Amino acid sequence: MGIFDKFKIGFKKSASALTSGIKEIIIKKEIDDENLNKIEEFLIQSDVGVEAASEIKEIISTKKIDPKKDLSNEINLILKEYIISLMKPLENNSFFEKKDKLNATLISGVNGVGKTTTIGKIGKILKTNGNKVMFAASDTFRAAAIEQLEDWANKIGVQITKSSQGSDPASVAYKAVDEAIKNNFNQVLIDTAGRLQNKKNLMEEYKKIANVTKKIDPDAPHNVILVLDATSGQNVINQVEEFNKIIPITGIIMTKLDGTAKGGILLALAKKHKLPIIALGLGEKEDDLQLFDAKKFAEAFTQIN
Repeated sequence: MGIFDKFKIGFKKSASALTSGIKEIIIKKEIDDENLNKIEEFLIQSDVGVEAASEIKEIISTKKIDPKKDLSNEINLILKEYIISLMKPLENNSFFEKKDKLNATLISGVNGVGKTTTIGKIGKILKTNGNKVMFAASDTFRAAAIEQLEDWANKIGVQITKSSQGSDPASVAYKAVDEAIKNNFNQVLIDTAGRLQNKKNLMEEYKKIANVTKKIDPDAPHNVILVLDATSGQNVINQVEEFNKIIPITGIIMTKLDGTAKGGILLALAKKHKLPIIALGLGEKEDDLQLFDAKKFAEAFTQIN
């Protein structure tokens, strides 16, 4: 199955909601002010965000569309072009390339977004690309989290640094980075406990994990990836803002895009924060983490290729 097919299947709910919604609005052979307002309102309801919806409305209003053509299809084409222009600069496939020296990545996010599973999937891609990978089980609050990460390490054949439940999460991260440098690993993925972005003590502990790695390598963590759950809707905007205050985010991964009809949240996020999009989670299977490709995303979202 090609990348477009996976994107298309993953975005089936969002794409169906988008295309059917626009068709319901465009019942006349013209785009008048009433229809423009309805399209803008529909896009906002689809979690595209007020700013992006307003820009798309403006583009449609100034575009000369041949009334002989399928108007809903023409609007989808405009939307596709808008998505590509907005999101192409946010691609960052170099994240998965083989690195010449240590690359420590802190993986964060609120409870239930799928951080540990995402780390396993990232690890598989990194290893396939020739990286020597280590996992750091710094989610020491839950024994299940340590076991889950260990299962992933065994499944894909990478090393894991862990400690017992209740241990200091920062000490596990420190040990992992130290061992990685001594043993010539070039990728360390640090799992962290799920935490609500409004809990100050947990966020301070998260900051501590990042700070201890700097004692070994001043440039660490080299990446700070925030994992977001697409089904959370507009709440992900707030999560990005709060996590970014503690440690600057270098990229995002959005999961569960196959489980929502409002995949437009990725547009809202791209428009507001312009953070690199590392990958998208389009299912539960081991290979369902897809490197972000703006063109493929736009084609799948609008169902036009």
